[in-house]
Amino acid sequence: MSTPNKYPWFTAGDLNAFFGLMLDNVTNLVVLTGILSGVFGFPVEFIFTHMIPGTALGVLVGDLIYTWLAFRLAKRTGRTDITAMPLGLDTPSTIGIAFAVLGPVYIATKDPMVAWQVGMATMIFMGIIKLVFSFAGDWIRKMVPQAGLLGSLAGIGVALLGVLPLMKLFEMPLVGMVAFGLVLYTLVAKLKLPFKIPGAAAAVIGGTILYYLLGELGLLSQAYHLPELSFSFTPPLPTLGFVDGLSRAIDFLPVAIPFGLLTIIGGINVTESARMAGDNYNTRDILLTEAIATLVAGVTGGVAQSTPYIGHPAYKAMGGRAGYTLACGLFIGIGGAFGFISSLVSVLPEAAVVPILIFIGIEIVSQTFEVCPTNHYPAVALSFLPVIAYLVLIQWKTLIGSDPSVLPDHQALQYPVVAALGNGFILTAMLWGAFSAHLIDRNFLKSAIFLGICAVLSLVGMIHSIVPDGKLYLPWLMNNDLPWRIGTGYAAFALLLLLLTRFKKNNRGTAGG
Repeated sequence: MSTPNKYPWFTAGDLNAFFGLMLDNVTNLVVLTGILSGVFGFPVEFIFTHMIPGTALGVLVGDLIYTWLAFRLAKRTGRTDITAMPLGLDTPSTIGIAFAVLGPVYIATKDPMVAWQVGMATMIFMGIIKLVFSFAGDWIRKMVPQAGLLGSLAGIGVALLGVLPLMKLFEMPLVGMVAFGLVLYTLVAKLKLPFKIPGAAAAVIGGTILYYLLGELGLLSQAYHLPELSFSFTPPLPTLGFVDGLSRAIDFLPVAIPFGLLTIIGGINVTESARMAGDNYNTRDILLTEAIATLVAGVTGGVAQSTPYIGHPAYKAMGGRAGYTLACGLFIGIGGAFGFISSLVSVLPEAAVVPILIFIGIEIVSQTFEVCPTNHYPAVALSFLPVIAYLVLIQWKTLIGSDPSVLPDHQALQYPVVAALGNGFILTAMLWGAFSAHLIDRNFLKSAIFLGICAVLSLVGMIHSIVPDGKLYLPWLMNNDLPWRIGTGYAAFALLLLLLTRFKKNNRGTAGG
């Protein structure tokens, strides 16, 4: 049996795996910054000094624990080919929190401090949810069909990882299309570049070089300026700022709950994938680690949750062991504290980075249809609709803010309907995918139960909140009766299913007599 010291700290394969994992994390930080500053006008310096250090610390803590788990597994098995579980920032929820929590709060208050506090508090809620449900992940997976769990993610892949980044790409099409072309060539068509250059790195680096070259030549249509690099030391210190954001963050539980659950389910699937590749990690350890990393980030200013990444077998195929997670965690965590991650984020143009997000969106959608049963495809498609509705709501808010009074009367009347369709979109998509999948499978009682859940949640704004910023409420305190009408509609649908089920049973009984 091999001795523990024979397990390598770093191999040549770890270098390739490090670049892949590090680039994924940096891409998420670039996009988070781009969404908050570009769409909502959030002050960039505040993002760099308050949000990124704590967010990066969560990655550091998670990757350090996963590195330790790899060494422990290697010691227990006597093997030297153990690959650490990859951990990084969760792309769908990073974008979702930016669009559904941080941006709307900043638009409503014009105070970055308040938005930051609400973001931290939302992270704390997500961490607690993950901590609790890390012991019940298998039960959730059995209760909610894949069409609900994965369909909601696929909807994010289409709308938030697809359409919105595509808008950024077309703001600077020459840079964006070249980077996008490299992504499609290497990652979608799976063709190799000369000298085996990694496709993601080629897209980002090539797009960045092209951006600065065209900018210096005066050939960019957008305002071009060289980034101002600063390396200020902003350590992620524990703060109670999240306490001030708790009351507002409760309104965003419809965002926090599904994102927390989805990473738990994803963590179970990723651990199973690693097990199939030969690395038998304890599922509970993997899930508890991501919960702890999320909580650490939340109490130190972080606004994006960490999660184990899909693709452990790919990192193993690269030759990665434990060195790549150690190196990535240290690079992101220390870089976040000393400011060079923020500087790197400011150097990379969005047009060169968003093609990777579009690819991730494509992959999420593709995997959803690969995994879900064919007869559940309509349920998956149905779960797209709330996310697309939220995309419409984002565009409305971008144009008019959260004040429908600036609209003509007939459009002002439509605003609560648009808000209801988009608010709570993640939870709505999950529930729609679940009830429709059960309906397809003739599980009428389960379908009616999920419809009943929709009815109850819609009454308090957990889904379909008619308030522009998605707040929760008591329906009898609202001046609009739309919550009652929506809830009654769901209840009527559930009752119809139960009556039709009873009718079918009676008919079978009569025919058999």
